[in-house]
Amino acid sequence: MSKINECIECTVQQCAFNACDQNYCTLNKIKVGTHEACPTVDQCTDCQSFKLKA
Repeated sequence: MSKINECIECTVQQCAFNACDQNYCTLNKIKVGTHEACPTVDQCTDCQSFKLKA
C-alpha cells in the first residue's frame, strides 16, 4: 500500500486512494472542484481526484 498523507483526511473507502483503516488519502495532493455554478455549502464540492476501487 502507498504511504498515507496525514495532511489529507478521507473516509471514502470506495476510493482507490483511501488508506482504508486509517482514514487518510495516499495521494500527495488532491484536486477539489464543484458541480454547482455557485457553490454555497460543502455538499456542492467534490474531490476530483476520486477513483473507484477496482
